[in-house]
Amino acid sequence: QVQLVESGGGLVQAGDSLKLSCIVSAHTFSDYTMAWFRQAPGKEREFVAAISWSIGSTKYVDSVKGRFTISRDNAKNTVYLQMNSLTPEDTATYYCAADSLRIWSTGVTRSSYYDHWGQGTQVIVSS
Repeated sequence: QVQLVESGGGLVQAGDSLKLSCIVSAHTFSDYTMAWFRQAPGKEREFVAAISWSIGSTKYVDSVKGRFTISRDNAKNTVYLQMNSLTPEDTATYYCAADSLRIWSTGVTRSSYYDHWGQGTQVIVSS
């Protein structure tokens, strides 16, 4: 059974940075497409970033391009989300997601693509 555990959330001020981590219990972590989604209060879950299983291709939602960076360390079974220049609009619960399908397409931006989810970590950005 694949389990995902996020950490690194917290309360920060606008302009600050945070780095989220997601540790994945999987024997073949390097085979998994990994992603971050977020859900703000009263809003639908939103795609943030994804990274492919092999050469590390990435996708980002337009609102975070140039500010957020997704990366992975296959030796540590961990995916990261470095978030810089945070704004109050980034306030949300951030979820890590994983799937072993290994098809890199626009589908990786959809929550339905992923079979495995973490419990979420909350990020609050004050103005």
